[in-house]
Amino acid sequence: MNWLERRESWSQQPEDARDGAAIDYGRVIHSGSFRRLQGKTQILSLGDSDFYRTRLTHSLEVAQIAGGIARQLEKTYPGHPATEHLPGISMIHAIGCTHDLGHPPFGHGGEVALNYCMREEGGFEGNGQTLRILSKLELFSANAGANLTRRSLLGVLKYPAAYSRVRNSDIVPALAKGPSALNLLDVKSCKPPKCYMDSEQDVVDWVLAPLNASDRETFQQVTERSDKHAATSHKSLDCSIMDVADDIAYGVHDLEDAIALGIVSEDTFRESLDEKCPTFLEALKEKYPGESGNDVFSHFVEGLFGNSGTRKRFISRLVHHFISAVEYSEVPQLMEPLVRYRAELRDDQRTFLNELQGFVVKHVIKSPEVQHLEFKGQGMVVSVFEAMQSDPNRLLPRDILVHFESDEDKSRIICDYIAGMTDSYLLKTYERLFSPRMGSVFDKL
Repeated sequence: MNWLERRESWSQQPEDARDGAAIDYGRVIHSGSFRRLQGKTQILSLGDSDFYRTRLTHSLEVAQIAGGIARQLEKTYPGHPATEHLPGISMIHAIGCTHDLGHPPFGHGGEVALNYCMREEGGFEGNGQTLRILSKLELFSANAGANLTRRSLLGVLKYPAAYSRVRNSDIVPALAKGPSALNLLDVKSCKPPKCYMDSEQDVVDWVLAPLNASDRETFQQVTERSDKHAATSHKSLDCSIMDVADDIAYGVHDLEDAIALGIVSEDTFRESLDEKCPTFLEALKEKYPGESGNDVFSHFVEGLFGNSGTRKRFISRLVHHFISAVEYSEVPQLMEPLVRYRAELRDDQRTFLNELQGFVVKHVIKSPEVQHLEFKGQGMVVSVFEAMQSDPNRLLPRDILVHFESDEDKSRIICDYIAGMTDSYLLKTYERLFSPRMGSVFDKL
């Protein structure tokens, strides 16, 4: 067993010059699941503008930032024992590009809706669906999905515990209580635990097979929480690099979109971030001593909210500030280097990034403008799922029905179908099923 092994036997063409990581990257880039990310919401709804990021452009940025982090660690810590185990550029790009493959239409709203729909059938979680897509649903092999190397799948395994293990049995996905003519989701109870689905237990067993028994047990430890689902404790070196890159892209690039589209104001940003970014301001003062005068914070804010050129300059500086602040941490009780070491931001930069992410959540994601669309998306996802489930022989497309009829886990097949939809395809399906004046026999299913 080795980290570059594949689940299903496969013979590389003798003239193919690529290594295993480059083959993985090629399979990800050429997959249908990756292409569909161009039609899935990042934060803002499709059709609002041609500028903002989709899941596809976000994933490309995460991959690029992750590659930058790996090379930065290599340069900053050349003698560290973890450095010789850093992923190559193709490997970390493959992992970065895959990290959101499993997210359904309408982002986390769709995820909550599908977890409700699957509440008695093993649940649904977007990261777990990513593993399922790569290991079973993609079409590069007969029975192993994209048939990626073990190391790539380890890097995708962000939460190494099964749904059944981390789910708090006291938290049952349900409809909201109270008098209402609408069946509304209780979003808090429907939020899924962070996990992989039990349907991929065989895949996870194979991925973790090179670890000794002690490492496997420690790596899969969870922390029980009385009022929440249990939380996993560990992730691999490659996954930690991707995770930091995702946080940077989320906190910085999603902020850029919100500013560019006028969703947040300069005054709101000033009030929220004042005195919360000292490390960044010190870096600006040191690197560009004659640029900002005495009020570095005002210069920074004015640049972000100025023209597109100054905004991009400060966004780039923010990304660099975070990438250059990544360091190694260690879990000494683990022996295998790929799980013993991980990447993380230094405390000061992590605090600043948390503030940026919190700002995006409060003023963008939780804004009524975005929540109206998420609410609508949740309702459409549930309606389409329940319609398909009510009469699958009648309503499922013929190619999906073939899998439905041959698989014992029938609800999971419907869930896979809906989770793979783009926002616009889900909307069209909903309209075809429920809008009297929409739909045609000539529509392609």
